[in-house]
Amino acid sequence: MIQDMNFSADTTSGEEGQALFKAIRSEHPDLPVILLTAWTHLASAVDLVKAGAADYLGKPWDDRKLLAAVGNLLELGQANRALAQQAGRERRQRHELERQYDLRGLVWADPATERVLSLACQVARADVPVLITGPNGTGKERFAEIIQANSLVKDGPFVTLNCGALPSELIEAELFGAEAGAYTGAGKAREGKFEAADGGTLFLDEIGNLPPAGQMKLLRVLETGRFARLGSNKERQVTVRVISATNADLPGMIRAGSFREDLYYRLNLIELRLPPLAERPRDILPLALSFLASGKQLSDEAATVLQRHPGPATCASLRT
Repeated sequence: MIQDMNFSADTTSGEEGQALFKAIRSEHPDLPVILLTAWTHLASAVDLVKAGAADYLGKPWDDRKLLAAVGNLLELGQANRALAQQAGRERRQRHELERQYDLRGLVWADPATERVLSLACQVARADVPVLITGPNGTGKERFAEIIQANSLVKDGPFVTLNCGALPSELIEAELFGAEAGAYTGAGKAREGKFEAADGGTLFLDEIGNLPPAGQMKLLRVLETGRFARLGSNKERQVTVRVISATNADLPGMIRAGSFREDLYYRLNLIELRLPPLAERPRDILPLALSFLASGKQLSDEAATVLQRHPGPATCASLRT
């Protein structure tokens, strides 16, 4: 709308223009309004722009400036409508994911996360190994839980093993179990992670830290589904879906000779790459609010990105 601030004969106060503008804003808050006034220096014109007027031009106006202002507002309106349509599509996609799948309370808002989440839900029912890659703190274990929760073995056990938290000499016993006396301190037989995960899912975190001997034996289990406890010759058969995760550069480790290429391709039938928070900034505020509400601390990466890109909405929400 192009509105004159004084449209009655011999009227110069601008009061009727202010009243009309306020009425328009009340009935049509999203309609852009350009004001025409002979009193461009008046504080009232500035106040009306602050109240939501798109622009104001002084009389006598320049037709080229008026047409340029109208053209800019039309383009802005088209862009806003496109953004609103995109936001609507994202909301529908989000609701559809939440309706169809168990998302294990995942907090997200960024399309980059949603793309990976959608793929994780699609591959969940496929009985194939999945490799989840990405920096620390990106939620790799939560995505493994989502895959398990929507898989054909969702009612089976979900067993986790952090391959980077154990000495190399204990990895084999942790994976496959051990008989009594198999090693110093093994006073009784113990069940390994593969046995515990039979009929369910085994999540191997920090798979890049698995030592060479463990890599070789893991490869054999993935190929045959059979293994023997440490200190035993009796083979056991299990049905386990393996999901692994790493923040390491496995192809680089293969070139360096520290990770088996054949194991990599066994684990990496499907790869889910979780981008760092810096590449999904719309996740940061909901994650920060969720952590603050639960009393948890932000990850170092989230805190760093918040400091670099706080934004007024972020700061106001965090202060609240």
